[in-house]
Amino acid sequence: MNIHEYQGKEIFTEFGLPVPGGTAVKTVDDAVKSAQEYGLPVMVKSQVLIGGRGKAGGVKFCETIEDVKENATNILGMDIKGHTVRTVLITPAVDIDSEFYLGMLIDRNTKRVMLMASAEGGIDIETVAKNTPELIFKQIIDPRFGLLDHEAMDMGMRLVPGDIKRARQLASAMQKLYVAFIESDASMAEINPWIFTPEGVGHAIDAKVSVDDNAMYRHPDYEAMRDLEAEDPSERAAREAGLSFVKLSGNVGCLVNGAGLAMATMDLVKYYGGQPANFLDIGGSSNPEKVVSALNIILADKEVKAILFNIFGGITRCDDVANGIIAATNSMDINVPIVVRLTGTNEAEGRALLAKTDLLTADNMDDVVKKAIELAG
Repeated sequence: MNIHEYQGKEIFTEFGLPVPGGTAVKTVDDAVKSAQEYGLPVMVKSQVLIGGRGKAGGVKFCETIEDVKENATNILGMDIKGHTVRTVLITPAVDIDSEFYLGMLIDRNTKRVMLMASAEGGIDIETVAKNTPELIFKQIIDPRFGLLDHEAMDMGMRLVPGDIKRARQLASAMQKLYVAFIESDASMAEINPWIFTPEGVGHAIDAKVSVDDNAMYRHPDYEAMRDLEAEDPSERAAREAGLSFVKLSGNVGCLVNGAGLAMATMDLVKYYGGQPANFLDIGGSSNPEKVVSALNIILADKEVKAILFNIFGGITRCDDVANGIIAATNSMDINVPIVVRLTGTNEAEGRALLAKTDLLTADNMDDVVKKAIELAG
């Protein structure tokens, strides 16, 4: 679950990171009121779950109340890469002497948390990584000990060679960021930029946090942070139905039981020249209601021209799955062709049930994928 900057800053504040004050507002009048409370100058920052806000004109410096009115009026309702701005953050402007990037990520190779830091903060860190990777420093963190003092201080000294005072502040910030990352069950936590004022005081003036959906049961208070209006409607419906779903841009709807099989199915669709419209894992359920939910989600995508069921019956019996598919399709008005492949426990019984319907079937993965691509045109 991605959360907005102001929400990420709330988490950072909870774990002791120095964050300038700020108030999230949804109207121009409230923006003006907050600016008056903080005192000028302030920043008006769009709150959308996408990068590039500044380049799109969604972050503005305001020296007067008229600036606040004008910029809040322009930013609220603005479209930034397909995301509508419904909230802005009013926060005190801070004099910036230097900027840094600090981030905690999951390193897939070591299966550990990795600290990434760079003195090239405030800009697109992906561009820095691509063009000048030597400017990004990395530290793999041992989960038994966390980010140790000497590791954090070494990273701080790399960022500000010879400046002990600022290196210590950076080291402390990195250690607190690690604790925030672990305790919030984040999959990513970034400060970009961390800044120093001309007086040498450090602040986290931006926050980007993603929380692992699988750990939300440990953080019931985080559920209120979810921006339902910013979520893809199909992905929201899938989550509410207990389905694993990711929307893609193709025209072959894929409905599969098991994440690994779903990935293999999408790979095969691509291999034979087709384009998968989604990743959708219904798990081990043969519940017709779950199949209906899955079909509704796929059919909501007008680009879908054919639907591919690829089911492996392990513990789940193929005849149960066939009954679920039949019950679901009989209860719906479906105007795209469906092709089904069943294999595993009771597959003969399952295929016999499907043979009594108008549903198309295939005996193996290659055939079901080729047929789905053909049906999709």
